[in-house]
Amino acid sequence: MKIELSYLQTLNIMDWNALKIFLTIAEKRNLIDAAKTLNMSHSTVYRRINSFEEQLGRLFERLNGRYELTELGEKVLTQGRSIRDSFDNIERQVAGQDTQPKGLVRITAPTSFSYSNLPQYLSECKVLYPEIQLELLVTPLELNMNSRQADIALRVTSTPPEYLIGREVRRIKWGVYAHSDYIKKRGKPKNLSELANHSLIGAAGTLRNHPVFIWQDNNFASNVSTRTDDFIAMACLAAKSHGVAVLPDDLRQPELVRLFTFTPAKENQLWILTHPDLRKVERIKLVMKFLTDAFSTD
Repeated sequence: MKIELSYLQTLNIMDWNALKIFLTIAEKRNLIDAAKTLNMSHSTVYRRINSFEEQLGRLFERLNGRYELTELGEKVLTQGRSIRDSFDNIERQVAGQDTQPKGLVRITAPTSFSYSNLPQYLSECKVLYPEIQLELLVTPLELNMNSRQADIALRVTSTPPEYLIGREVRRIKWGVYAHSDYIKKRGKPKNLSELANHSLIGAAGTLRNHPVFIWQDNNFASNVSTRTDDFIAMACLAAKSHGVAVLPDDLRQPELVRLFTFTPAKENQLWILTHPDLRKVERIKLVMKFLTDAFSTD
């Protein structure tokens, strides 16, 4: 089975859109997630991929709601990704010529900063640069910066991707937290050893693999009375007096009391990053600098 690259290279605009739908389904493996990613209706994605297959041949096997690539689909995927990379490269290079302080800037950030610091910072940024439109994408996932799903990324990591540029803007300690009502009933632990006398909120799911919660389970598993797989939920549980929680300081809530620093944990590192091709785009450069200064001085 053979498909000529020259066919894909001569796709018209309508076909290019169909190819993007194909690539998204191939990467997500189902129509629902693909439709959400593309911001399209499920029925539209279904209709367009069927039409695309009528042009090229059967690209997917439908297995219990999952879309698995056929041999032809694997070949189209390889060549389609190459075409997408070429389009993305052209788009970034064209964007890199933009020297006006106006237009759209997409920022991706984790929930902790999106719910706390960023709303105020972005409000102040809009006052300075009223012609820049800001779009905040709140997700724990790493969006594809090559394809410009986002222009600026806030990431908590010790090893930022090598293909991005930026700087570390903050170190984030971990603390031990509890609600004042819990403290009134159970007392206030002053150090790690005193946690043995308290109810703890622990991790569930993949969060149990985090070094902090591996340490917690190794030392105080019998004290864990409630578990969750989400940091925001953990902070909310602590705010309702379920027990003592170990949290990064950026997740603290006003009603929680910080008891002491959790010293076994390494400090988190917050980075602000962008793609090298976009570093001279005026609007992106201005927002990057504003956020860097805001987080560095807060």
